[in-house]
Amino acid sequence: MSGTSHDGIDAAVIEFAPDGDGLTARTLFHDSTPYAPELRARLVAALPPSPTTLDEITRLDALIGRAFADVAAAAIARVGGVDLIVSHGQTVYHWVEPDTGAARGTLQLGQPAWIAETTGVPVVSDVRSRDIAAGGQGAPLVGLLDGLVLAGRAGTPAALNLGGISNITVVAEGADAVRAWDIGPANALIDAVVQQRGAHPAGYDADGRIAASGRVDEALLRVLLDEPYYRLRPPKSTGKELFHPEYIAAAQRRAGTALSTRDLVATLTELTVRTVADAAREAGVTELFVSGGGAHNPVIMDGLARALAPVPVRRTDELGLGGDEKEALLMALVGWCTWHGLPASLPSATGARAPRVLGSITPGAGPLRLPEPRAMPRFLRTAR
Repeated sequence: MSGTSHDGIDAAVIEFAPDGDGLTARTLFHDSTPYAPELRARLVAALPPSPTTLDEITRLDALIGRAFADVAAAAIARVGGVDLIVSHGQTVYHWVEPDTGAARGTLQLGQPAWIAETTGVPVVSDVRSRDIAAGGQGAPLVGLLDGLVLAGRAGTPAALNLGGISNITVVAEGADAVRAWDIGPANALIDAVVQQRGAHPAGYDADGRIAASGRVDEALLRVLLDEPYYRLRPPKSTGKELFHPEYIAAAQRRAGTALSTRDLVATLTELTVRTVADAAREAGVTELFVSGGGAHNPVIMDGLARALAPVPVRRTDELGLGGDEKEALLMALVGWCTWHGLPASLPSATGARAPRVLGSITPGAGPLRLPEPRAMPRFLRTAR
């Protein structure tokens, strides 16, 4: 898969095995492959609010599909074969009504036919649309994985992913034990400033050094925190359709500020800390496990630790779940569920009318034969 940072393709090969009434997931391989610079530039140029064409969307769908196919083939070569490939693709638009917060559609590019043709393996793709058709947000789907991994922990544990967008899963007791929603921007706005101003060759604030060198502008922060999305009740989802470079420019105009790169990155980093901490406190979280690119940013992690003290803030690695491979593992789990006739969407997390089996299946080189349906696992353990 590739996430909202649009920086490359994460691939993991996961071996699932029954474990009593649960499941064990063993990671056989994990790697991240950067997009070719030209392809990434074309992808970013086509994202909203920039205009694009059906010609460019068609070309990107094929080019991204071929890039995913190459990554899949390389991963298969490392482990000697797989039964199923799951491709999330690259999200380019997530259609959410701004007044109601209702999700109406979603588009991921990366034509799965290229993956199936290159590897000969069946491919599960388009994993969000069925949940949206059932009245859900189509996101975040990670509630499935987080709920199984955090099952049985005392209190109200939560898992936080800090990608382009921050999302949280809160696991408590009761009928709707697992809740999940998109909080707001994690790295999306920070990365936009760093890339737009050429502040770091990597295109992001490596180790939080830019933020650490700047000062938070309270006037701009107040304007940013006044965003109506934060006041919507979960389930809810968002993306770069809302949080993009022009959003930052408009906020600065309203605040009457024109900040240096260092101060702007510091302020946007504090926005991530404040919005996440507010969401975690309101949910009564008693421990927080963090994954995603933002987990490598000490300014964010230290800010969360201070804001949420005495609630412990740790990385998901302490659960045996590598933070950089978590989303690829999630896609594998979604595909495992689809392959075995099991719903992978949680209505308590996405707001759908009922659980749904997710995705569409593109056959591989041979006849398509699905296994018999299985019972839903009650927990998931990770192994190496």
